Amino acid sequence: MNKLDDELLAEMEGGDGPGFRRTLTALLAAVRGRGTPLPDDSLEPSDLILPSPDATLEEVRELLSDDGLIPG
Repeated sequence: MNKLDDELLAEMEGGDGPGFRRTLTALLAAVRGRGTPLPDDSLEPSDLILPSPDATLEEVRELLSDDGLIPG
């Protein structure tokens, strides 16, 4: 997932909209494939917040830290 996160960061910095969309979709699929869904009414703390699949490049840019979307 860190590789996808790095790719997403590079695509955002380069303004690559189609690459950004492709990598965001792959990153979200990887998280869903490895994660365990919580109930909709769950109020547990989280180490990270991922954007929705239809988030814009600008919206994701606001969520980024120096490590990208996924810390580490």
